[in-house]
Amino acid sequence: MNFAIDWQKHPLIPAIVQDADTAEVLMLAYMNEEALQKSLSTGFAHYYSRSRQKLWKKGESSGNTQEIVDIKLDCDSDTILLKVRQKGPACHTGRKSCFYKDLKSGSITHEPIADPDEMYSDVVDRLYHVIQEKKEADPTTSWTAKLFSKGENAILKKVAEEAAEFCFAIKDDDKDEIVYECADLVYHALVALALRDISPELVRKELKRRFGTSGIEEKASRSDR
Repeated sequence: MNFAIDWQKHPLIPAIVQDADTAEVLMLAYMNEEALQKSLSTGFAHYYSRSRQKLWKKGESSGNTQEIVDIKLDCDSDTILLKVRQKGPACHTGRKSCFYKDLKSGSITHEPIADPDEMYSDVVDRLYHVIQEKKEADPTTSWTAKLFSKGENAILKKVAEEAAEFCFAIKDDDKDEIVYECADLVYHALVALALRDISPELVRKELKRRFGTSGIEEKASRSDR
């Protein structure tokens, strides 16, 4: 029997991921048609990232892959259930499962089983995820959480301030200060991106798009908008 998914009606469908041995729910992700086909053909879980707008293989950078044991489709043909053998943690925080926050007690039920810093080959991606997590942190103990608690104007003010300080460092021709202020600017720019839930991957894609296009042409295309 052929179970068809209406991809025109549901271009992205939820994929619930479950440990094949313990039945513990590990995570929720999304699949498009290509991600499902890749998962079926390779035997390893592939998903579509809504924030990065790209296909990705689980564990492609961290090595924490998900070998598929079974795939099932629900009664409405719009949700996938994956039973997998998880290598290492499933969550980007280094925890076995993404479901570790107890709403009743307000406590953390699972501690990390791996160092999150070792799961990312790109420090910008790791920093962005940490910034996203700090949205829920205590503003009295986290500068990032404090920025989010103050809101948009405070975040944008800091971006402007750091941009000015970076310019002053360039003007002073102080290499160490230039690097320091640039790091501050990048961090605060990532906070602003996180405010709008825009992944730095989209910035990378835009920069790649501009290769082969002169600056003059690029500016002209923007003026036409």
